[in-house]
Amino acid sequence: MNKVQLHSEICSKLNEVYEKKNHDYGDSFAKLRNELPNAILLRIYDKYSRLKNLMQGAEQKVADESIDDTLMDLANYCIMELVERKIEHECK
Repeated sequence: MNKVQLHSEICSKLNEVYEKKNHDYGDSFAKLRNELPNAILLRIYDKYSRLKNLMQGAEQKVADESIDDTLMDLANYCIMELVERKIEHECK
């Protein structure tokens, strides 16, 4: 599999994860963002901190979260922020 195919596969998986979490939690990111417009910074920092700890071999506080899971969450948060910004721009 080449890099373009891997990228496509990862993007598909990102969408699957997003759909599952959106089903389970609702649109909690948009709701939080409405109250705290810079909430993305907190979410990214949380995931960055977790990623840093995982990569440095610190004890995992969430037993089933891997480096790959954390990277997927980071990517999805960035995409969710892009979606919200696009919606805002289109509404103006």
